[in-house]
Amino acid sequence: MGFSTALQGRAAHEALILRQDAELRLMETMKRCFQMKAKCDREYAAGLATVAQQGLKIDRADDMQGSLITKSWRSYMDELDQQAKQFRINAELLEVICEKLAHLSQDKRKARKSYQEEHAKIAVRLNHLTDEVLRKKSEYQKHLEGYKALRTRFEEHYIKCGRGGRKLDDVRDKYQKACRKLHLTHNEYVLSITEAVEVEKDFRTVLLPGLLEHQQSVQESFILLWKNILQEASQHGDLTSDKFNEIQKRIDNVINKINPNEEYREFTEKHKQVPKLQKQESLSKYQSFLRTSPNSPIVFQFDETLIEDIPGKLQSNTLTVDNLTVDWLRSRLNDLEGSVKECQEKQIKMIGDLNGGSPIANGVNGISNKDSQNRNSKDLNSLRCQEKQKQKLLDMIKSALSEVGCEELPSGCDDHLNVDQTFIENSFNNDNQMSLSSNRPLYEEEWFHGVLPREEVVRLLNNDGDFLVRETIRNEESQIVLSVCWNGHKHFIVQTTVDGHFRFEGPPFPSIQELIMHQYQSELPVTVKSGAILRRPICRERWELSNDDVVLLEKIGRGNFGDVYKAKLKSTKQDVAVKTCRMTLPDEQKRKFLQEGRILKQYDHPNIVKLIGICVQKQPIMIVMELVPGGSLLNFLRKNSNSLTTRQLMGMCRDAAAGMRYLESKNCIHRDLAARNCLIDLENSVKISDFGMSREEEEYIVSDGMKQIPVKWTAPEALNFGKYTCLCDVWSYGILMWEIFSKGDTPYSGMSNSRARERIDTGFRMPAPENTPPEMYRLMLKCWAAEAESRPHFDEIFNVVDALIIRYDNNSN
Repeated sequence: MGFSTALQGRAAHEALILRQDAELRLMETMKRCFQMKAKCDREYAAGLATVAQQGLKIDRADDMQGSLITKSWRSYMDELDQQAKQFRINAELLEVICEKLAHLSQDKRKARKSYQEEHAKIAVRLNHLTDEVLRKKSEYQKHLEGYKALRTRFEEHYIKCGRGGRKLDDVRDKYQKACRKLHLTHNEYVLSITEAVEVEKDFRTVLLPGLLEHQQSVQESFILLWKNILQEASQHGDLTSDKFNEIQKRIDNVINKINPNEEYREFTEKHKQVPKLQKQESLSKYQSFLRTSPNSPIVFQFDETLIEDIPGKLQSNTLTVDNLTVDWLRSRLNDLEGSVKECQEKQIKMIGDLNGGSPIANGVNGISNKDSQNRNSKDLNSLRCQEKQKQKLLDMIKSALSEVGCEELPSGCDDHLNVDQTFIENSFNNDNQMSLSSNRPLYEEEWFHGVLPREEVVRLLNNDGDFLVRETIRNEESQIVLSVCWNGHKHFIVQTTVDGHFRFEGPPFPSIQELIMHQYQSELPVTVKSGAILRRPICRERWELSNDDVVLLEKIGRGNFGDVYKAKLKSTKQDVAVKTCRMTLPDEQKRKFLQEGRILKQYDHPNIVKLIGICVQKQPIMIVMELVPGGSLLNFLRKNSNSLTTRQLMGMCRDAAAGMRYLESKNCIHRDLAARNCLIDLENSVKISDFGMSREEEEYIVSDGMKQIPVKWTAPEALNFGKYTCLCDVWSYGILMWEIFSKGDTPYSGMSNSRARERIDTGFRMPAPENTPPEMYRLMLKCWAAEAESRPHFDEIFNVVDALIIRYDNNSN
């Protein structure tokens, strides 16, 4: 009976560790005893040598010349001296044995540590996955609650708002985000359960038995080496006398009884798994059973109560493939394919080492090649388990993705609640009839929206039959997509034939324009499965500019997504500022880039930078904004620090407060208010800019980590809990005021982000910059109140600053 079948329980594992500790203590005891014996042998040898020397000092030797007794005595003393030398040799050999025993003890400690680490390693992964399944389930419940709340809110607004309204658009946008989070969490939950099932099975059937089998081999190898050391020590103590022969014989008999194969029989019998108890067995036996029984299989099952109230799309143990999840699934697929390939390559190398590789010496005196092969075999089993686990997930995702056909992707949100709002129809010839010109390029067609992200496209398609054509980039390859509103939103990839024609499921056409015209005029479904019919082409919105109408002149800065240029519009000769988006960024980043344009297009305020339009027909995507000649407020403050008056600085604070008051009235949280993100015109008027991190919500919770957060400008509740409101912008406004009155200094100068954050949490606030009016500094401190509810809103801030300026002007006059 071996370790692998009998010692899988947790208690048995702990008993094995205790057994190894006891063996180490025994080795230390043996080493001390051998050291004491060596010392005794050296002392005895020294005593014998002294006796021999003393016996050879025969007085008046000449008088005893020829005496046989004297000759015998001298021979006796010589043999006594030889005996002393032999004892010294034995003492030296015992010291060598002590060193061997010390090395064996050291190697055994390493083996014990290795076993513990290996056992913990395979157990930790199972425990981690068990916790991961529970965490994913908890996330599922959290997103499910958010989804239900937003769905209820959407239904209420739909009933309340009827046929449209901006508020309904906002609610629908939040609802779709919650739906996407729920679907992604669903897939993560399904995959984590699948992985956990495989890992748990391999833990019980392959990895743990393999580890225990290897450990038994290691233990038995040490016992063999231990036996050899004891035999060697015994041989060095054999003095061949009758008395010592009897002692030696008894020692040899005891040592010869040591058998590595029998060493752990009693131990194994004691800790092996016992049969199920009969009712009449005593409580103590039952407790013993609990102590030694191996772990029972853990059952991982999808909690179907999570999806009871979800209509149709989310199914237990089934991956959901839609526009909300496909990018994540494809990314996970690539990761898994790489992991499987890596496991296979490692296995091939390991198999080669097992079959023909050079042996590796291990342990004291070279533990056998069999032990090395046993260890490699255990590692190979672990790799095979990993490959099998990853392959299971890989096959599951492949199977789910293989169902996507001509349709680009299904919609992730259940659009049975889709609003029937009034749509301001954009059409050709004012009668919904499309005009066609095969001579002009596709990007000149009014219904072609270029590389406009799908999230933006969905906003434009509101009624069944609304459609447009766009371009998407997948794996650095351009694809033309037809987007249609039909029982939700459907997206179809234009297929290219061998001879360069274009089609869906019907006949091919030499140009995409003719293909779209055929689908529109024939009123045939794009695909039989979808049933989608083209009824109304949706033209580009007025703020969708042509890329060719923008002439880039000179680079004036760099943003998070790309470079910023001074440019000119061909149509109006107007100078503008243009933000560009790097072509290599993924769609998710491009969507975030265009978010600034989507927010700014609805704002009109003298202290908010104005949007002129976006360019999405071709790469690169661009946001066109008014050109503010003074440039960055931060650079302006630093360049003109010697000439700026207190009145001008207070005016800048009032301008910023006016702009933020307007944003607060629109439920817009800026999230990145700072001097670097404000612009100043030739009349020293400040304009709020850079809305890349902004959110149009009363409250926004960060769900994707805190990367690229401007720590020294961000409110404590946002840093600590990821919770943003307009009162977080008030905190940032206080930092902006400090920047203005310090004329461009860096906040918390000399402190790292983490140090500044620690000081703020303990109540530290920056002192007032030199020459700051006391009232303005008191306003800063109010903006930096630890409790968000204690901070003033921007309407109050504007009134305070405006009143201070009026008082300042009166005092000056």
